[in-house]
Amino acid sequence: MIDRDQVRKVAHLARLELSSQEEERFTAQLGDILDYFEQLGELDVSEVAPTFRAIDVSNVTRPDVLQPCDNPEALLENAPDREGEFFKVPKIINAD
Repeated sequence: MIDRDQVRKVAHLARLELSSQEEERFTAQLGDILDYFEQLGELDVSEVAPTFRAIDVSNVTRPDVLQPCDNPEALLENAPDREGEFFKVPKIINAD
């Protein structure tokens, strides 16, 4: 069974702020979910072939092709820091 401290820890890791009512509700809901998984663990699946997906799926992706940028300013407008037409990032290589 899951308790409120575990819910608080998960919320902290997920960077969520929960009210005490939400903590109580999520504790009950997560407990119900874990109980259901325990029920599933009781099933005999020894003769069921392992699967990764219920249906056969293939990724539909485009080729990664270098293309010129029509509007470089649009790419840079939300950058936290920039220098001219470049992203400015902290130095990570130590010169020592």
